[in-house]
Amino acid sequence: MSLNLEEQKSPSKQSLRALDYLNFFLANVQAGVGPFLATYLMASHHWNPADIGVAMSIMGIATLLAQTPCGALVDFFKEKRLLIVMAAMSMGLSCSAITLFPNSFINIAQGINGVAAAIFPPAIAAITLGMVGQERLAVRTGRNQVFNHAGKIAAAALTGIVGHFWGHEWFFYLVAITGVAGIVAALFIRSDDIDYLQARAATPKKTPDKVIASSIRALLTDRHILVFAAIVTLFHFANAAMLPLAGQLVTRSDKTFASLGMAACVIAAQMVMAPVAALSGKSANRWGRKPIFLIGLTALTIRGLLYTLSDNPFFIVFVQLFDGIGQGIYGVLSVIVVADLTQGTGRYNLVLGAIGTAKSIGAALSNAVAGYIVHAWGFNTGFLVLSSIAASGFMVYYLFLPETKSFSDFPSS
Repeated sequence: MSLNLEEQKSPSKQSLRALDYLNFFLANVQAGVGPFLATYLMASHHWNPADIGVAMSIMGIATLLAQTPCGALVDFFKEKRLLIVMAAMSMGLSCSAITLFPNSFINIAQGINGVAAAIFPPAIAAITLGMVGQERLAVRTGRNQVFNHAGKIAAAALTGIVGHFWGHEWFFYLVAITGVAGIVAALFIRSDDIDYLQARAATPKKTPDKVIASSIRALLTDRHILVFAAIVTLFHFANAAMLPLAGQLVTRSDKTFASLGMAACVIAAQMVMAPVAALSGKSANRWGRKPIFLIGLTALTIRGLLYTLSDNPFFIVFVQLFDGIGQGIYGVLSVIVVADLTQGTGRYNLVLGAIGTAKSIGAALSNAVAGYIVHAWGFNTGFLVLSSIAASGFMVYYLFLPETKSFSDFPSS
């Protein structure tokens, strides 16, 4: 039985600091080479947007297939840190191998990266929940995201510089290097600082109107969970392709500026994500989850519309600030909402994995569909379609999902 907030054992400073470093270094590992792959394929191998979209979507499809099983694995497997070590090693090796077999191995590597990426979100969330508990989860998740975004800023800046001066292959080498650093950080988290029952939300609690069912079938058919999964799918259907498309716009305008331009897009968003994530974590218990998440969906809708106004590289970088708002909010609130919906079930990571599957469905559809739309009808049509999908996500959340803060039985902070 987990302890009350006042009685709960605090994790050691070493473990908390190692969790900070883990989020910082894995920031460059979790998404593989991400949007930099689109830049690499266009600038170095002259792929067209449709083929790039397919290559980008393979990682999303692999993650889609692996996400829910990996969430269940994180619930079942006690040593969460070892899962992170194995995933980081796999992704680092596959990314490095792309440079040796740039055409034949890209699709295979994207598949490996997709499976590895399915491990990170539930494993980090489980370690966090196991260390700090449900009551402190919102604030700690905000802190996790601050370090994650700081890591992405540092990685994007370094990737842009080395890609510009040493070649695009360094996009992939840096994933391997930061993966090793993330492995070291994971191993510095003390095992006895993680409550493994708490890490899978096994403490019984009640919602206002029911005890949450703990069977897998009941959870995965729960109305609130299904609605939230639909919202997550729409969010990432709208979001995932926007940055790669923006990178292609920058590359089309000036190929010599491709690496630095993409790095600038990533850094602009990450600089906003960090403070937004921190504010979201601190405000989630006070304001509620729903209004904050709706702000994120609004920012995503506006971002898609703004991309249609100009292809000026500096304007595109400015528009990426709205990505910082949307993604900063999503990164924190999605973890907290799932914790709200699964309290007492012992299936937190399973449901988090299922929500990750919904995210992967949206991201895979986004890259594949947007790539073909842009190839057939142009960039503006692609951005307008993505923006309308974000707006539909806003309406689904507003109309069909209640405030999940009310599902918690601890006092507001």
